[in-house]
Amino acid sequence: MFSTNQVKIIHASVDHVWNRIHDFHRLDWAPTVIERVDKIGHLAGNAPGARRRLNGSLYENLLAIDEVKHQVKYSVDDGKFPITKQDVSNYVGTIKLNETKEGITEMVWSSSWDSKNENAVEHYQDIYIALMAELDKSFHFISNKVPNIESVISMNSHVDQLNN
Repeated sequence: MFSTNQVKIIHASVDHVWNRIHDFHRLDWAPTVIERVDKIGHLAGNAPGARRRLNGSLYENLLAIDEVKHQVKYSVDDGKFPITKQDVSNYVGTIKLNETKEGITEMVWSSSWDSKNENAVEHYQDIYIALMAELDKSFHFISNKVPNIESVISMNSHVDQLNN
């Protein structure tokens, strides 16, 4: 059995991060990693049993979701080498969000699976590290677009001085 465990601080509250990731059918926050998400079936993205295909080749199934504990558990059912169903079996991934004492989010992304191919470990680690970096970056982008109140007051003061 193989496993990975990645931990990353996401610079946003647990509620903000959860609102962004809890829909299994949405990964628009990581456009450089996931170019396309195809919903498979009729279930909503927060219903166990929801299925998706990522980038046209990776098939995943939502096994469980806990809105209170901010946790998602899913399986990978098939993909391209090195994660085809012939190469990887019994894959279970878990995403868990924890609030830090600073009020931001610690994201823990872990997974385990059976495989004869050691390349899958590096493959999964690289994907999860990239996804978590994109998620964190998506919050930085938003926070840089919205001026804080001090900036607004300063800008208004400057305009008032120019008008007088």
